[in-house]
Amino acid sequence: MSLRKRTGKVGVVGTGMVGTSFAYALMQRSLASELVLIDIDHARAEGEAMDLNHGLPFVRPMRIYAGTYDDLAGADLIVIAAGANQRPGETRLDLLNRNVAIFREIIPPILAANDDGIIVVATNPVDILTTIGAQIAGPAANRVIGSGTILDTARFRYLLGQHYGVDPRSVHAYIVGEHGDSELALWSLANIAGVRLVDFVGANGQGYNQAALDAILEQTRNAAYEIIKRKRATYYAIGLGLLSIAEAVLRDQHTVMTISSLMNGQYGVSGIAISLPTIVGRDGAEEVLNLPLSEQEIALFQRSAGILKEHLSHVQ
Repeated sequence: MSLRKRTGKVGVVGTGMVGTSFAYALMQRSLASELVLIDIDHARAEGEAMDLNHGLPFVRPMRIYAGTYDDLAGADLIVIAAGANQRPGETRLDLLNRNVAIFREIIPPILAANDDGIIVVATNPVDILTTIGAQIAGPAANRVIGSGTILDTARFRYLLGQHYGVDPRSVHAYIVGEHGDSELALWSLANIAGVRLVDFVGANGQGYNQAALDAILEQTRNAAYEIIKRKRATYYAIGLGLLSIAEAVLRDQHTVMTISSLMNGQYGVSGIAISLPTIVGRDGAEEVLNLPLSEQEIALFQRSAGILKEHLSHVQ
């Protein structure tokens, strides 16, 4: 059992569309009693706090305000959504050096103000920034986790649900590896209502079709690019994904989620944060599950980790 004291306080660093989508969802779910918004543009954070506060008569009471890093003291959870946005045609890894510089300014004051809370990285490239955050945290590295492939997994389940004509909540399938172009699907474990996809027939009569499934994986990988092409950014779904992580931490739910955390030998991978199904609770990433992956899946996972390590080696 965790010995962390609960305060019901949450901090958000970065009040762009992702940070505020999470804050808006958090307010509606009534998970926290206090929410502090921090941004390099303090006036922007103040405006967002004002707007959210005006909605409080419609939800349960909570305190929402714009603050500074010092106000993160005592927070159970801190979500980092600050950084440069992904541009049309730009991969998440193209963002690397621009956001690493920002991150190196953000992490130290957070750690100085808060010595206990879980830090959730949402900024891209999330795996490399989670790794860097963990490196800066040093002995407190276990406190730093990333949103990883929770959104990719959600997109994957939605598309599979559409394909088979079932509620995506009944689809049990994971996207793991990098949150990006080298991510992979764990086809060997994917199922609907406990039935492996190779044997499942949907209510719409749709049965096994590997070509269609491969197309769904490709749609999953390209989803962010397609959304950015049309509306310049993605934020609603990841805001809800961050809410699910917050709920797992704040309520100590021990939920299995594909978050990004620092590997320590899992499937032969160490020294990089990357996504695998992980038990998430009050202490953040409590256990990375050891699943019976196929040899091909292990090889693809190791390849994904290798790509991330290669990019990390070029960090300036």
